[in-house]
Amino acid sequence: MVTERHPRVTATRPKILVTRRLPEAVEQRMATLFEARFNPADAPYSADALVAALAGSDVLVSSITDRIDVDLISRLPESVKLIAQFGNGFDNIDIEAAYAAGLTVTNTPSVLTEDTADMAMLLMLALPRRLVEGAAVLPREGSWPGWSPTWMLGRRLRGKTLGIVGMGRIGSAVAARAKTFGLTLHYFSRNRRPPALEEKLDATYHETLEDMLGAVDILSLHTPLTRDTHHILSRARLRLMKPDAAVVNVSRPELIDEDALIEAIEGQRLSGAALDVFEYLGGIDPRLLELARTHRVVLTPHMASATLEARLEMGDIVIVNIRAFVDGHQPPHRVLPETRARA
Repeated sequence: MVTERHPRVTATRPKILVTRRLPEAVEQRMATLFEARFNPADAPYSADALVAALAGSDVLVSSITDRIDVDLISRLPESVKLIAQFGNGFDNIDIEAAYAAGLTVTNTPSVLTEDTADMAMLLMLALPRRLVEGAAVLPREGSWPGWSPTWMLGRRLRGKTLGIVGMGRIGSAVAARAKTFGLTLHYFSRNRRPPALEEKLDATYHETLEDMLGAVDILSLHTPLTRDTHHILSRARLRLMKPDAAVVNVSRPELIDEDALIEAIEGQRLSGAALDVFEYLGGIDPRLLELARTHRVVLTPHMASATLEARLEMGDIVIVNIRAFVDGHQPPHRVLPETRARA
């Protein structure tokens, strides 16, 4: 049995370190409630800098850009008791190592559903309608030849088949939007959704991802990153898709074998992709950038959740998690290791 690494925080104004700049309203509220320190440079800390900055802190308010691995967790000051992630995703944190060290980890789920679903639909429209390519014509050329029956021809969205991987909150929100655009819906998920939802969305469930892939024109990924979903869209599965199909990913980059995706598009075994996240450790794979320049892919800079409303709600949840922990209660959005969460 794992015991907590430290006793609960007893100070009424716990000391917190916030690793990235947050909206001004969130920072002001944190500064009122806590003894808060912020990162004025708004750049990711190195491991050494983060450990040093946490000296005397009770709470680490982290974000997806902070790599909190087993080595860093072993070096955290003894005063740190809570890692309050500012974000829905937490694959930057070694949850098992944190749990074993007696640390509590929280996140900010649910608030990103509508914004992320909006972005997925935006990308589904942008890719076949050549939106990015068309929007660049006037600023680049300064003029255009005028309307022509054959100029900038894209493909219609209505009547196409959308495959959703992961019919959770976001996947269901995407499905509801896609239905209004006239898309036929198919989905694969760890758990089948209730018949009432399937009927409402007119969605067809597939017991295996392999069974669904050959039937869809667009594949949209909305499943969490786990051991089971890492590279869920593998090289072998990409080969099952139609040559004129496309992939949309506003979830986690590691869900796709990015090398295999690039090779499939370069080899014309897949029509394209719209990506808001990237697996390449150096930033964005140069091959993807070249495909973007030739309008085979649409790339956006991890902005699916980037609305002011979402960031303010995320800040509120972080504050609630910290207050609950400080008051000796279980934080409402605690994250547990996969094995314990399923127990």
